[in-house]
Amino acid sequence: MAELKAVKISKETYAELSAIAGELQIKKKRPVSIDDAMKYLIRRSKKGRKISDLAGSWIMSDDEAQEIKSSIAKAWETWKS
Repeated sequence: MAELKAVKISKETYAELSAIAGELQIKKKRPVSIDDAMKYLIRRSKKGRKISDLAGSWIMSDDEAQEIKSSIAKAWETWKS
């Protein structure tokens, strides 16, 4: 078994880690410890981010979506000419 170390963290940090552990527990469908949550965060930070990690992070209105589509269509028309 690995040697255990005590680490002091604020209540706010503990609450955040607990929330992450809860999310992992739902995802993995098994109990998840704070240590597991910290290992997950460390692995994720070492892995780097993928563009797909951002999926769903931008909440846009229908008007914004239409504006983007129109801008892309206009750019394609310019490119085709």
